[in-house]
Amino acid sequence: MIVTIDGETNRNYVENLCLIFFPGSKFARDEVATEDTPMLHLTVRENEGVVRAHARMSVGASVAEGSAERDLTVDKANKKAVGDAVLAAGGKLCGYQPSWGFLTGIRPAKIATDLLASGLDAAAVRRTLRNEYFLIPKKAALLTTIAVNERSIISALAEGSCSVYVSIPFCPTRCAYCSFVSYSTKRLLSLIPEYLARLERDIRDTFALIRSLGLRVETLYVGGGTPTTLSESELERLLAAIVQCVDPHTLAEFTVEAGRPDTITKEKMDVMLKYGVTRVSINPQTLNDAVLERIGRRHTTEDFYRAYDIARSSGVKYINTDLIAGLPGEGFRKFSKSVDAILAMRPDNITYHTFCVKKAADILRSDADIYSRTGGDTMKSVDYTQFKSKAAGYIPYYIYRQKNSMGNLENVGFSLPGAQGLYNIFIMEEVHSIFAVGAGGSTKMVSGNKINRVFMPKYPYEYLAMDEDAIAAHYQKIRNFFEENE
Repeated sequence: MIVTIDGETNRNYVENLCLIFFPGSKFARDEVATEDTPMLHLTVRENEGVVRAHARMSVGASVAEGSAERDLTVDKANKKAVGDAVLAAGGKLCGYQPSWGFLTGIRPAKIATDLLASGLDAAAVRRTLRNEYFLIPKKAALLTTIAVNERSIISALAEGSCSVYVSIPFCPTRCAYCSFVSYSTKRLLSLIPEYLARLERDIRDTFALIRSLGLRVETLYVGGGTPTTLSESELERLLAAIVQCVDPHTLAEFTVEAGRPDTITKEKMDVMLKYGVTRVSINPQTLNDAVLERIGRRHTTEDFYRAYDIARSSGVKYINTDLIAGLPGEGFRKFSKSVDAILAMRPDNITYHTFCVKKAADILRSDADIYSRTGGDTMKSVDYTQFKSKAAGYIPYYIYRQKNSMGNLENVGFSLPGAQGLYNIFIMEEVHSIFAVGAGGSTKMVSGNKINRVFMPKYPYEYLAMDEDAIAAHYQKIRNFFEENE
């Protein structure tokens, strides 16, 4: 897609707006237009206390335009005027009005949270989301409910808290839709022993840094990848290294992402219980074996039931499961059966994702047309998850959104009352620092309204190749942030 901007506004934001109407688009500056190339010309002007935006969107001979203006005294006036104009043009051109209006960010609940913090009540927040951001009523209501639920947890968070994320970027197989930094070939899996040795050092150094900064760890999340790709002895080595640095009984939550049912054994669950793990994720994605095979999952529905029973009888307190709406080859009828079956099992948490294809996903090699603006019946599937979960006594407690998701829809976590996943809330709402350990890790440092990130090398072999100077520089960047923002 070709985007030209005349005036001052955030180009990345404008491109994300375009993805609502043309999912999967690329935005090369030197792209040569063809007859089928979508195009947007955006003009933005600020004068006499008003920002005015005009959008002209076209594909071939089809053209649509939209204009909007906002008083500069309005919060985020430029962004709102641009969003309104592009939404108007795209809606006319494509005959499509997105349910999330012109919201594009990954953390939509932050907008509702900020509105609540400004003194608005829930009803006023819902109206603002509908009238100023153009959310449809049910999305405005969902977002407000989640913000209210999150606020009750965040308000109880003690000052000086933080969380820790430990990265295990290995999987038994690679899902066809995935682009996470995770590795499944035999050659890369052979790096695990060396990776764990290096990880042990970084765990010690990270916790030492946290203590020196006077912070207290609230939640700890071991993710990936699939941490249970590790053998029983490797998992014990990892968890033992962690509990040498922090007493698990002082943590509000200790999670291990055991996402692949085919990697779960009784012995591994026993190790988790031994070292104080309180939450585990077991993710079927769907209970349809044909779809599981199509998306590259090696497990079956029976494998999931077996793994779930092992986890439930292990003594680990909380179990999360994930389902994905809109998977290739799975329509509403089949997906709704998975939802009903999972709800009948009464897991403590259920996270409902909307199918989203990353640009590096393997599935694009065989199905380049998989992106969908409207998502077919995915919206019906997503609505079903929310209606049925609420009816079953679950509450929505966190939300995030991704580019190029089917129908521009959302991912929502539901839990039984009191079983909310705290780490999920903290990372989405950016309420405290999260220290990341391992390849692909992103340490997010939070001090008041200031947020900064420091990244570990993306790939395991790059991580293992870091020399002493690079390691020292990484930790010094983190220390400098806190010293500069005391």
